[in-house]
Amino acid sequence: MEVKIGVQYAPRELVLESAQTPAEIEQIVTDALTNNGTLSLTDEKGRRVIVPVDKVAYVEIAEASPRAVGFVSR
Repeated sequence: MEVKIGVQYAPRELVLESAQTPAEIEQIVTDALTNNGTLSLTDEKGRRVIVPVDKVAYVEIAEASPRAVGFVSR
């Protein structure tokens, strides 16, 4: 899954690839927002992203799009 997190006052969004399901990610986000704590997600390589929920502008959960590799001839 591709997860994009918009952070207030940050010029770019945080993007990470997660092995978790959309339902699991949604539950983590909902729990963090409900508890007024921090949003903590781990990507496929084990790196952790932690954002204070009061700075979260939005969270987008989407299927990871396959990246094209190679050359296109016309």
